[in-house]
Amino acid sequence: MTLKYLLSVLGMLCFSLGQAQVFDSNTNELNANAVKKTKKGFDKTTIDQYKIISLQRDTTYVDTTLTLKAEYTHNYLRKDQFGLLSFANEGFAYNTLYHGLQSLHKNPQFGFHARQQAYLNIEDINYYNVATPVTDLYYKSVMGQGQNLDAFVTGNISKQLNFAIAYKGLRSTGNYFNELTSNGNFRFITSYNTKDKRYFLKGHITAQDFSNQENGGLSDLSQFEGDESVYSDKGRLDVYLENAKSMMKGNRVFFDHTFKLSKSNPNSLMLHHQFTYENKSYEFINTNVNDRFGSYYSNDIHDKTRFNTVYNKLGVAFKTQNWGSIEAFVDYATYHYFYNQVVYTTAGLVANNDNYTTNALGVNYTYQENDWKANLNASANINGPSNAFVDGSLRYRFGNDKENKLVFNYVYSSQIPDFYYNLFQSSYVNYNWSNNFKNEKINQVKLEANTRWFDLGISYKMMQDHLYFSNTATALNTDGLSTQLLVKPIQFADGINYFSVKLGKDVKFGKFGLDNTFLYQKVDQSQAVLNVPDFVTRNTLYFNDHFFNKALYLQTGVTFNYFTSYFADDYNPVLGSFYSQTQKEVGGYPMLDFFVNAKIRTFRLFLKLEHFNSDLSNSKYYVTPNYTTRSFMFRFGVTWNFFS
Repeated sequence: MTLKYLLSVLGMLCFSLGQAQVFDSNTNELNANAVKKTKKGFDKTTIDQYKIISLQRDTTYVDTTLTLKAEYTHNYLRKDQFGLLSFANEGFAYNTLYHGLQSLHKNPQFGFHARQQAYLNIEDINYYNVATPVTDLYYKSVMGQGQNLDAFVTGNISKQLNFAIAYKGLRSTGNYFNELTSNGNFRFITSYNTKDKRYFLKGHITAQDFSNQENGGLSDLSQFEGDESVYSDKGRLDVYLENAKSMMKGNRVFFDHTFKLSKSNPNSLMLHHQFTYENKSYEFINTNVNDRFGSYYSNDIHDKTRFNTVYNKLGVAFKTQNWGSIEAFVDYATYHYFYNQVVYTTAGLVANNDNYTTNALGVNYTYQENDWKANLNASANINGPSNAFVDGSLRYRFGNDKENKLVFNYVYSSQIPDFYYNLFQSSYVNYNWSNNFKNEKINQVKLEANTRWFDLGISYKMMQDHLYFSNTATALNTDGLSTQLLVKPIQFADGINYFSVKLGKDVKFGKFGLDNTFLYQKVDQSQAVLNVPDFVTRNTLYFNDHFFNKALYLQTGVTFNYFTSYFADDYNPVLGSFYSQTQKEVGGYPMLDFFVNAKIRTFRLFLKLEHFNSDLSNSKYYVTPNYTTRSFMFRFGVTWNFFS
């Protein structure tokens, strides 16, 4: 498809979409078809009446622009994937290049993190307040047969009450044998406040499932790296697992509400209550068993791990006009991690549950005055396993339009180990353990600067008693990789120091631009436990301009992605997680994407030639030692917003 032909097609689309209820990109207002009537006549509805509000009450607005941000976030995760390296099939998993993306948690976690990278947690859910109903439709083509669709609609019943409902569905057969992904994500969201603004409520219900066929990766790398024509069809390459799959499921009910005791006094006490009920499960099924994961008790593997949690938080806050808001709280949480089976090993009986209750005391403090904002969140368990968490930040905005921002953040965490480190059961003999690991201790300091000149992020993290998985098998195959995966959890007693610098700059010259993101990382450790590439970069050379009397906005360019070679963590489907390895390095290859994007009012079209240089990589574009990242393919996608 030539660019001239594409412009002609998009030009015809301009006329067919001309009557849509959309924003005027030049005035930042809705067009004449989307006005609302008042007693004085018709007033245009502005973008700041379409609010997106986080649980922490940070507010942004519905964005219908076509920028490089839209290009970077038009993907299955709906967020910028810098620092993540995708597996070959859409929605399967992502290896982490940028360790700074790893989040710290106050409460103990289920585990199985590779299967939860697209899982929406409480902090990922936003709330809305809109002048008219808003619909957001996302579509993108996938690998092989299938599609990826994310549909969202929200509307206010009144100025005080909003509802939103959304569903994201993915089905992609992939190009390799036994790698189908079939994922679903349902969200129901509501928010409410009384007219006198004494009572506020935010709540949501989610139901999420992630089903993946698991092929275990390529068993003979020479087939992939060689030039035999029979293997040009990737579906013919030999894999370790021919009839295995995994399933991650999760359901959650959440609400957070506050009540102000005084109607008129601005310095007033507020009552705060937060509730969460969540259940999760992870299954691994293999009906054609081999010895890839060692010996086994049954020829029909069906492992299922379950996890339920109930969390209540009750706080009393005092809000003042001059000194900010301080809240003291107590929380109560129960955790139920269990298996519906009993396993006996040569070492004896393996427990089938790990249940406990915790109580914590804590304080939240928030101060905001003009350009300054400070936050402090601290808590410690007074009952149950010991646990402590401190998160403090200071933000300063400056510049004519306050477009520049400096943020300092410090976090200390004494994290209770994820449950699957301490207890795991399986029909594979070597995947049964019961441990009593120490808490992981983490000190982290971050400095961020977001300015009109550049974006800078500096991070330093000190880790003690770090938990990770490692393969204990020693036999190697002809590729120099382990013939078996006998993975166990290990606690690293020595300290690990991690340092990173991330720099971003978008250089514009006329209708052209060069957007750059550079990342440098360094790890100081006595053993190769935490492995990351030293250098990661993404550079996009692009062109943008208006056509057809500014009815069409076009953006096109080339994106260069690169990371230095390193011992990337490998993936283990039994655990739904990654493990550390030092047998084979991956990386050191460039990935080039060519894209053409177009915007017609609030309709955005995305066309991409993804990894179009893959044939020049000598067939060594791996994401782990025996899994590949994506090869060349054409991707098509759209995002369409409606305001009515």
